Amino acid sequence: MTETNSGSLPENADNINNTENTAGEERDVFASGAPTDLKKSDFYYDLPEELIAQTPVEPRDSSRMLVYNRAEDRVEHKIFRDIKQYLRPGDVLVINNTKVLPARLYAHTEHGGKVEVLLLKRISSLRWEVLVKPGKKCRPGTRLVVDEGLSLTVNCVTESGERIVDFECDGVFEEALARVGTMPLPPYIHQKLKDQNRYQTVYARTDGSAAAPTAGLHFTPQLLEEIKGMGVQVAQILLHVGLGTFRPVKEDAITAHKMHSEYYEVGEEAAEMISKAKREGRRVIAVGTTSVRTLESAANADGTISPCHGNTSIFIYPPYKFKCVDCLITNFHLPESTLIMLVSALVGREKTLELYRLAVENRYRFFSFGDAMMIV
Repeated sequence: MTETNSGSLPENADNINNTENTAGEERDVFASGAPTDLKKSDFYYDLPEELIAQTPVEPRDSSRMLVYNRAEDRVEHKIFRDIKQYLRPGDVLVINNTKVLPARLYAHTEHGGKVEVLLLKRISSLRWEVLVKPGKKCRPGTRLVVDEGLSLTVNCVTESGERIVDFECDGVFEEALARVGTMPLPPYIHQKLKDQNRYQTVYARTDGSAAAPTAGLHFTPQLLEEIKGMGVQVAQILLHVGLGTFRPVKEDAITAHKMHSEYYEVGEEAAEMISKAKREGRRVIAVGTTSVRTLESAANADGTISPCHGNTSIFIYPPYKFKCVDCLITNFHLPESTLIMLVSALVGREKTLELYRLAVENRYRFFSFGDAMMIV
């Protein structure tokens, strides 16, 4: 997701258009600095299907990396482990330590009908917001059986088509989920993943995502230690990635698109590390669009951050003035997606499409298991 589209179920949007912090304050997340008449077609590019990566490379840091220097308007073609060449002492590298749940469940009705269930958001210990397929079999009151120790009952249907369900579990829910759940790989990945951990970052810690923050998949423990050894600080933040982030933009005018809300946290240590860097003029480098969304949701006008948690539905597109993020490490995203719009806000729309065309010409691998781009 994830940094690319994830999940084979239909994706829906809600009507949350603001960021809420712990004090209950609401921030306008569509305030991009100026009016825009951009259309989703303005973010389209041609991508040959054979460039969509089906499997991750080994080792993780051997993927390719396109580096774009904005100040010099220069492109370089590197291997991901070369990232150390572009980092310097005092930089703060911000990573999202969310962990992907084995969120896809295969259940059946009491009459034998098959239903696919995808966990989206935990409401309480056994109550979840989920997507179901087919929806016609999942009206309120419907009971679905996953296995002998796990079942669920549909409580209600939300305005946007998701289900709120209540699980019944013999034992610990997380253990049951680990036993019967599968990773929610994107629909464009047709090969079975041999090692489920390859859809987790090596620093994944907190369960809660329905899709991986895929820019982080390129890091190895050794590479991270080498980066720290250079004097680069690593700040861990959290955003639980939901499918709403990757929902296709259906409206022609991008400002009509509604983003899902996702839970985020910035702890005291990370907030202080990032704020000190901003006050001292040092770079904050976001690993992935999920880190960008967290930082820009939490940041004050001067780019500093206080410890906080809440829900964000921030939608970043051109023109947008970044408050906190200076550089970005990301993957190559789907045409017309909110993620390529975010990249375009940092680089410029025309330059972003030029870089994507260059990546296609140079046979880079795209999407979740694909290659990386670093913008400095």
